[in-house]
Amino acid sequence: MEIFKSLSVDEHEQVVFCCGRVSRLRAIIAIHDTTLGPAIGGIRFMKYASEEEAFDDALRLSKAMTYKSSAAGLNLGGGQGVIIDPGEDADRNLIFRSFGQFVESLSGRFIAGEDVGTSVEDMEQIRQETEYVVGISHALGGSGDPGPIAAAGVFHGILACAEKVFGEKSLEGVSVAIQGVGHVGFALAEDLKIAGCQVYIADIDKKKVEAAKAKFGADVVDPEEIYGLKVDIFSPCALGGIINEKTVEKLNCRIVAGAANNQLQTEKHGDILQRRGILYAPDFIIGAGGLINVVNELEGYNQERALKQAGKIYDILLRVFEIAERENISTSSAANLLAEERLETIKKFRGLK
Repeated sequence: MEIFKSLSVDEHEQVVFCCGRVSRLRAIIAIHDTTLGPAIGGIRFMKYASEEEAFDDALRLSKAMTYKSSAAGLNLGGGQGVIIDPGEDADRNLIFRSFGQFVESLSGRFIAGEDVGTSVEDMEQIRQETEYVVGISHALGGSGDPGPIAAAGVFHGILACAEKVFGEKSLEGVSVAIQGVGHVGFALAEDLKIAGCQVYIADIDKKKVEAAKAKFGADVVDPEEIYGLKVDIFSPCALGGIINEKTVEKLNCRIVAGAANNQLQTEKHGDILQRRGILYAPDFIIGAGGLINVVNELEGYNQERALKQAGKIYDILLRVFEIAERENISTSSAANLLAEERLETIKKFRGLK
């Protein structure tokens, strides 16, 4: 692994490798950019095929957090933590407390939050060792599960996409295929059903599918068939990299708009969507609601304020679409441009350029 070469590609500032002898912690904290403020990022707990895969995931996701924060107008930088799952016999609470010690050692340069494979309870274990964590329970002054606010942000983003493609904000009768019904996907599916959408869902977790079907009558689709389903909107709300060489040509929709991070395997897949006439809502724009929610904890949590800020995703997306049309570029490139312009402006203001 050529570590420093990898860091230089996207100008990452710092990477911390964390190892706990007693806890069996093996983790990586990547800090991409702190131009706008301390780096904030989720903590992902997964079984990785290799340490290199975990390292690459941390770098990729931390950069995405920089862009997400910048485009959302937040005064925070981008970071990411990944914890390599050591197996079922490990003490989970001890792992997260050990991780919290490493977060504390960064003295506020990195603020941890919930991500794939982690929960409010895990964040509270981290909180035992450091104050630099968000996404904790209401009882401790936090916001609890960020899923509903994240889903609200995606919903407003879908409204912007509908206005662009269909010429109106109404979602009555619009068909939506949701890939993944975890915290965000489940809440989004419910919001869309209330708005009058025909909702299809797919998830490898059968319990989640059955729960969604029982609560609001969503139509269940096989996970492999969700890509080619003829719908108005495809909404990825699971893991990243799902729009790739194998899937991009299967898509049978007019809009791609979901909460999953890093949906495009590469930037060229955004160009392919554009050529196919499919409007893509860049993931780090439409998926910023969860980040907006937990950032509110830093100033004293207020759900009404968080919902109002998540609603602004509608306006940000319309601006992205305007840039893409004006510059004749893909929406993914336009979103990058929007985020980079703010970063460059602040760097110049602070004399860093």
